[in-house]
Amino acid sequence: MNRTIYLAGGCFWGIEHLMKALPGVVETTCGYANGTGEQDADYRTVCTGRTGFRETVKVVFDDTATSVDALLYALFHVIDPEAVNRQAHDIGTQYQAGVFWTPGDEEVAEDVHRVMDVERAHYDHFAVEEKPLENFFDAEEYHQDYLDKNPDGYCHVPRATIAQLASTPFDEGYYR
Repeated sequence: MNRTIYLAGGCFWGIEHLMKALPGVVETTCGYANGTGEQDADYRTVCTGRTGFRETVKVVFDDTATSVDALLYALFHVIDPEAVNRQAHDIGTQYQAGVFWTPGDEEVAEDVHRVMDVERAHYDHFAVEEKPLENFFDAEEYHQDYLDKNPDGYCHVPRATIAQLASTPFDEGYYR
């Protein structure tokens, strides 16, 4: 069955590229999550830092082929969980890391809480947001599949790390 989770981890280009590479991911969409509203859901406005939006990737995955655990394991390998309003060289409120789920999807929410509790225990100043999705608006078309269209484009996620995470089977017992 297909499920959905929303992942913010800095610039959405790299997070989308990572998620697309993982087994079991069916679809990805770059967008803006948990901000002021549709009227402000455009790149120029989001970059002002006044909208509350996070650059986020909507990840649709086949739960018979992968899990919330595997997706979050990959996310935590490419973000700094203690960073506030930045990831790598990307600075601004739109780059705050976060994990969001569709309200009412208790199965995904429970998995997120369990994994986040394990991850939180590793850090003194854990800053990754964890909450139900308030809203999500697709980013402009040029942001979708950006690194496929621009293979030499900027990416804060090392391509070698993406390749390693995509090719190494995830141990489903890691967070249990």
